[in-house]
Amino acid sequence: MTAVKGHLRELRFEGDINRDWHSYPLEHLFRVPVIKFVPDRFKALADNLTNEIRFADALFIWTDCDREGEAIGADIADVCLRVKPQLTVWRARFSAMQSNEIHYAAQHPTQLDMRQVEAVRARSELDLRIGAAFTRLQTINLRSYFSSSGNKVLSYGSCQFPTLGFVVDRYLQVQNFIPEEFWKIVMTYVQPTQDNNNNNATEPPIKTTFNWRRDHLFDRWACFVLYEKCFEKKIATVTKVKSKQTSKWKPLPLTTVEMQKVGCRVLNMSGSHLMTIAEGLYTSGLISYPRTETDQYDANFDFMKHINMQTQDSQWGQYARLLRDGEFEKPRNGKNNDKAHPPIHPTSYDAHLSGDPKRVYEFITRRFLASCWKNAIGFETTVEVRMDTEYFDTKGLMILERNFLEVYPYDKWKGNVIPEFHEGDEFIPDQLEMQEGKTSPPRLLTETDLIGMMEKNEIGTDATIAEHIQKILDREYVYKENQYFKPLTLGIALIVGYDKIGLESSLSKPFLRRQV
Repeated sequence: MTAVKGHLRELRFEGDINRDWHSYPLEHLFRVPVIKFVPDRFKALADNLTNEIRFADALFIWTDCDREGEAIGADIADVCLRVKPQLTVWRARFSAMQSNEIHYAAQHPTQLDMRQVEAVRARSELDLRIGAAFTRLQTINLRSYFSSSGNKVLSYGSCQFPTLGFVVDRYLQVQNFIPEEFWKIVMTYVQPTQDNNNNNATEPPIKTTFNWRRDHLFDRWACFVLYEKCFEKKIATVTKVKSKQTSKWKPLPLTTVEMQKVGCRVLNMSGSHLMTIAEGLYTSGLISYPRTETDQYDANFDFMKHINMQTQDSQWGQYARLLRDGEFEKPRNGKNNDKAHPPIHPTSYDAHLSGDPKRVYEFITRRFLASCWKNAIGFETTVEVRMDTEYFDTKGLMILERNFLEVYPYDKWKGNVIPEFHEGDEFIPDQLEMQEGKTSPPRLLTETDLIGMMEKNEIGTDATIAEHIQKILDREYVYKENQYFKPLTLGIALIVGYDKIGLESSLSKPFLRRQV
């Protein structure tokens, strides 16, 4: 048994063009052959493989069971087959570092999926050719404007640039935003206080704010005319009262992208840092594989085994015991199943974790327990009132059963108390005003926002999204101010420059990469 570290081989151009940036036209980069090679930093790993395989009759590939893992396994097989061409190669498929999964994978080996392997290799070649051509184009022509040392590389990547484009586009939207004045009608009602017969105390008044159905108008005089009608009417009439039971759904099983989106927000970590910690927890056997698109569990998943592991914890053990003793409800099924890994969940327990690893493990565990609980239950009342021609409404919410919210503090659901209204009731508003406001610009992107946009536009994979975000930070195209991304001059210049070229599909937009 031995190990490798990621992709054993890399691509490079054949001949001097690989290092010579100035003697060859850039278009040659799209035609010159490429070759796979073992870089110097991995030669010791490759030598170890060739030495070990001389004494073996079969090769078992145990790399991660996703597309990248399949390609890594194929590289390993290629290196070993050069030494032993008749070698038997088997592929072990597993989704968690647990003994039963490992034993099953060893007893039921399969073949490498060469379709996945070739897909990764085709994408890698495209990324090399496109990235090399545009990186050289940018660096040769623009480096002198942005680097006094003359050795700055202005890199281009087919996922990196759309990621940068999202940040720059939002920044320019904020910078170019012109606020508009608007006017709205605000109505509030304060329920008269009542004496409490039990203790002679006075209940605090309940203030209810009603929302104008038109929200706001950009024409001041039109708003004033409607406000004047309401003011002259003086009395508001309840036209509709609708009450119903409502639910706040428990979270779906945890995927990589969801872990990054929520984790960045609630744990105040970068996506790359969070993924590094998650990978460490995985290799320690504490969580399942942290790179997965699956948000549904298999029908035979043993939930109680994993819930029982958590009953000993002093912080969330009480909730695990409640699930064990009858509160359990099967998790919701999402829409995605990559057929390689289950949703991210705890696979073991370690009471000695501390610092960021503990925070990430706690988040994953609480998310798992929450997904195994019941939806939160509430009772919602919607009230509609009319003053002359104008309608206003408000909503009240009473939370009856918190359920999953007990163990999952990362989500909120607040109640809102309103007076008891009945259809036909009339009241005089305590406040009826016409107020002025201005439209607000969109906010700059947080990492959670950026991950969501990348996921929606299929930029990067669940495994690489954090890497692309970190890349535009490392290249000094953008920086973070508090939690928000802001582009630097270089980042703005690159995106605006490509947009002004007027290509049919801009290189800074996600459409080309999504088509690939």
